[in-house]
Amino acid sequence: MMNYNDIFENHLDNLRKEGRYRVFATLERQCGHFPKAIHHNTDGTSKKVTVWCSNDYLGMGQNKKVLDAMQNAITQYGAGAGGTRNISGTHKLHVDLEKSLSALHDKEAALVFSSGYVANEGSLSTLIKLLGADNQKPIVYSDELNHASMIHGIKSGVCEKKIYRHNDIAHLKELLENSDTARPKIIAFESVYSMEGDIAPIAEICALAKKYNAMTYLDEVHAVGLYGAHGGGVAQARGLLDQIDIIEGTFGKAYGVMGGFITGTRAVIDAIRSYASGFIFTTALPPAILAGALASVEYLKTSEIERMRAHSNAKYMKQKLDNAGLPYMKGDSHIIPLIIGDAKCCKAVTDILLEQYDIYVQPINYPTVPKGTERMRLTATAAHSIEDIDKMVDVLTTLYNEHEILNLKRA
Repeated sequence: MMNYNDIFENHLDNLRKEGRYRVFATLERQCGHFPKAIHHNTDGTSKKVTVWCSNDYLGMGQNKKVLDAMQNAITQYGAGAGGTRNISGTHKLHVDLEKSLSALHDKEAALVFSSGYVANEGSLSTLIKLLGADNQKPIVYSDELNHASMIHGIKSGVCEKKIYRHNDIAHLKELLENSDTARPKIIAFESVYSMEGDIAPIAEICALAKKYNAMTYLDEVHAVGLYGAHGGGVAQARGLLDQIDIIEGTFGKAYGVMGGFITGTRAVIDAIRSYASGFIFTTALPPAILAGALASVEYLKTSEIERMRAHSNAKYMKQKLDNAGLPYMKGDSHIIPLIIGDAKCCKAVTDILLEQYDIYVQPINYPTVPKGTERMRLTATAAHSIEDIDKMVDVLTTLYNEHEILNLKRA
């Protein structure tokens, strides 16, 4: 008889042999002490660590206005939403948050989802479905490094997918030139690519979209809150909001809470609201989450302190890494990917950082990044101090200079 459990154990063993088995660190975030946290070991011991891979880029997860809004919402409205958005779950806070988001991006409407992943998957799959309703199979042009949620949404729709080389405008133009002009088209891309630390040539992509009559779908999850005069993202910072048809974002990163959203024209947003299964059949976000997200969005529309500190810290850390000659991927964003290039070595290095230096970084390996490009994705947040940055770079320099990393790669 077939032993089903053995099949799964064999798959897990393969991950362990390749060094790709993922171990989740158990962290206890301490309010008011970010980026410090308590790390709980499997043996029952615990210690304070500095977190260097958080998406809470601005420390808004512990901002007093956000916390007060969430606490007040619990007291005033209770815990859960009570249903899906369609059936009793649409709270006034949903409406207020969507109005705030549409104003943020100078769009007619917005729609809040349970997560950024669901926002991408549900929106892209629905767009493709609706654009192909008249037997005009849509063409989607997707950057090769787009997030898994975007890839999922594109695969879920019936379309012709054309993948262009990462941020390669010439290749995108070539694909557009050789496509049927009569068919609906979507160019799907991100602003900040979180595993590369670079930023898309948004203006050039928008120019091609206009020339070849394509819709633009921009994922700004790693940029909203952190870029632009009001936290609207890279498109806002570059004065390109009116060139983007649909902007997708999240509350789970710079805004410090959770959930996802899209903004666009009233017709597009209403169509996605009416047809996207991932939106229709999901319990709505609870009031406390909505209140926290709204407080964070509104706060970052006016406060520049957090953004300035985060960008200043990232710049300072890159300069320190340059001075030390450490191999990080050069990019214009706040994200700093430090290349290791081997899965087992990457895991070993992050173990050393945690065990010997009280520094927590999660190793990034395949399938998140291609094999041979394994890395540590470092984020110097607004909450990190200069002393934190100096210690991190000094420790990394020690590891490289003592050849520990090179020896681990040979093992």
